[in-house]
Amino acid sequence: MAYTPLELAKVAAFAADSKKASDIELMNLTKLSDVCDYFLILSATNSRQADALIDEIEEKVAKNCGVKPISIEGRANLSWVLMDYGSVVIHVFLPETRDFYRLERLWGEAPRVELDLQ
Repeated sequence: MAYTPLELAKVAAFAADSKKASDIELMNLTKLSDVCDYFLILSATNSRQADALIDEIEEKVAKNCGVKPISIEGRANLSWVLMDYGSVVIHVFLPETRDFYRLERLWGEAPRVELDLQ
């Protein structure tokens, strides 16, 4: 099944939104990074929600795009979990960890992709 990195990122964003993730941001890094094309950054209110978000994203991306993450890092403590899909890297944060690392500010020049989330 063919998909673009943007399509994968949007599937993940909608999956996260369906499980009530907050502050979902999709950043286009195609002109800024050799590592990946998109960062999807989102917050969970607690570690249980973070766990549910990760499962939902993994399930929906597998179902709709036919791929599994290359790796999932940080699942043991759940304050910052990184899901690596190669061209798309998904960051699931607890709010205080997200505030501390401020990836949006670090990659501030990256254009944001508009998501039509409810």
